[in-house]
Amino acid sequence: MKEKIRQAAFWAAVTSALALSLPSAAAAQGNDNDGCKLSTLKGDYGLRISGQVFNSAGGVVTQRDGIVMQHYDGVGGITQEDYVLANGVLVPGPPDPTTAFHIHESGKYRVNSDCTGSATVNFPPPAVPGFSGAVIQMMFVLSNHGRTIHQIVSSLTPPGPTGKQATVPANIHADGEKLGFVHEDDPENYY
Repeated sequence: MKEKIRQAAFWAAVTSALALSLPSAAAAQGNDNDGCKLSTLKGDYGLRISGQVFNSAGGVVTQRDGIVMQHYDGVGGITQEDYVLANGVLVPGPPDPTTAFHIHESGKYRVNSDCTGSATVNFPPPAVPGFSGAVIQMMFVLSNHGRTIHQIVSSLTPPGPTGKQATVPANIHADGEKLGFVHEDDPENYY
């Protein structure tokens, strides 16, 4: 009986301490300023993407795998080129004649002071009159002083008839690193 009372008192103390610390932790995170800003995300990043697209037609799941080169201009503009496969087949898109990567993908991004952010990338329309290109929206987290980026697609709108496009569920993520050489005397800058 004494053991049960002792255990109950222990867990009551733990619960009380936890309850008191949670508001402090939440307030600390709310006031958190990790020093990120729009210009933290600047330069070229190489990423590997992987995931699934859940097409509404017949419940078909399409596996996506690929690589992406993203360029952030430091003031809110993003361009990218990619080489993405859907179930092992290259997805359509205008290719660069030299590299075969898809080109003409661009959009906007924003960075929050806590190093989270979001981006929208617009893809060129297919060669079908009256069709619009795909649009993806991503959420991301920057780490390693802006040298590493972790992304997840929060919304995917495939190409389709202009004004009639609808988003589809997707589970696509990407992780990448900033390209360039870090000089040991100036670790904050790439050359």
